[in-house]
Amino acid sequence: MPCVPFLDRKESFSFESELRNRLLRMEIAKFFESVGSFFSGGDQIPWCDSDIIAGCEREILEAEKGSSEKVKGECRVRLSWALVHSRRPDDVERGIAMLEASLSGSNDSAQVREKLYLQAVGYYRSGDYERSRQLIERCLEIAPDWRQALTLKKALEDKITKDGVIGIGIAATAVGLVAGGIAAAMSRRR
Repeated sequence: MPCVPFLDRKESFSFESELRNRLLRMEIAKFFESVGSFFSGGDQIPWCDSDIIAGCEREILEAEKGSSEKVKGECRVRLSWALVHSRRPDDVERGIAMLEASLSGSNDSAQVREKLYLQAVGYYRSGDYERSRQLIERCLEIAPDWRQALTLKKALEDKITKDGVIGIGIAATAVGLVAGGIAAAMSRRR
């Protein structure tokens, strides 16, 4: 009896074969997507462009003309967010510095958590994964179930693992080249 009741044997075989082929193609696509993500460093942390940064800078200039300290602080946090999410290393460093300067004036645990998280994003973007991990751990002490911090922690762990695998590959290649060079030199002597 065919597995699809309304089809004869030939049609059923064709249907099952097509289904298997589609599943196989999906699995292959998933595999290549994961490999591509591994080498591209694909994470879920957003990027910010220079137009948004410029808008945040204009917002701060407007706020300086007479807004309350609370509004000015909110504008600075928005600019810091935009800077640490920038693709430009100078912007990221500037955002980290702004956040470090503003952290001492924060008493509210939610503000501290947010600023620590943004600093961690900045250090992640700049490649200082150890510092980023320390800051994320501090965030998670304040809010253990905070999804953004957990997502960044996972991205950090993936990045550190990827860099370790690549480092091992480079080291193994170097050892192979040295050993090959030694073997070639020894064979020439004979």
